[in-house]
Amino acid sequence: MSKVQRATIDALMRQAPFDGSLPPERMRKDFEAQMTSGPAPAGVTVIPSVLGGRPALTVEPEGGAATGTILYFHGGAWVFGSPATALNLTAALVRRTGARAVSVDYRLAPEHPFPAAVEDGLAAYRELLDQGVPAERIVLAGESAGGALGIITLLAAREAGLPMPAAAVAFSPGLDATLSGESMTTKHDADPLFSRAELATVFAHHLAGQDPAQPLLSPALHADPAGLPPLLLQAGSNEVLLDDSTRFAARAAEAGVDVRLDVTEDVPHVFQAFEGLLDEADAALDRAGRFLTDALADADADSRR
Repeated sequence: MSKVQRATIDALMRQAPFDGSLPPERMRKDFEAQMTSGPAPAGVTVIPSVLGGRPALTVEPEGGAATGTILYFHGGAWVFGSPATALNLTAALVRRTGARAVSVDYRLAPEHPFPAAVEDGLAAYRELLDQGVPAERIVLAGESAGGALGIITLLAAREAGLPMPAAAVAFSPGLDATLSGESMTTKHDADPLFSRAELATVFAHHLAGQDPAQPLLSPALHADPAGLPPLLLQAGSNEVLLDDSTRFAARAAEAGVDVRLDVTEDVPHVFQAFEGLLDEADAALDRAGRFLTDALADADADSRR
């Protein structure tokens, strides 16, 4: 670990803490500018596409046939973000797995509150299956709200009677819309980005007055994870959303799911986005890549038996 790197990232994030009171259009514009200002990711080809009736970006590995399909969901508190803002993370997984990724531009609140994003996630997964992509050649991934959407899409797909994909990875997922985790308090000072109050303000757009205490809004508290595929949840110890991962992982383990909880010390929300700047980010992405690669290989082997 690099204490200097971690301190630098923490200071950088504290210079621009999240403001959930901003108008959604301002949040979208600012986040897009922040996350797309760098060079295009290396080692991949990016192609505009459509999946499940929504715009998408297909990210393919250079120099070889794809070994599977990553259905990717971007973060942004259900209100902002796009496949472009998540492109570096998406490309990082593509490079590490050799799989292609399809990153979906699901509908956002407040124009399209819950369950619009869930409907889009399920439609995207269903279309991959309808295209003839075997479930065992698909994995789901995403960060923050997108990490949550990946897990929620699994729950919705199970209820719809669809076959499960090979696995799912969630980076710092928000899995409790009630914001009731103890880490909302215990990590308040350590988190350089979020507070419970700011998250409550922005989540209100997604909730639109609906009860957050339901499985597809707060799966860490109310979902039955039984029957889900292998899961990897990665989080930082310095984020108020930490308990969203710890509680859902415990719930999944109790339900017999093969779940791995991967908490990295002294790093913030979606620290994986600092690939190349933070040693812990590169190491976490390496672990996520191996997890997805192994899951695809295991599922493929099982399908041949």
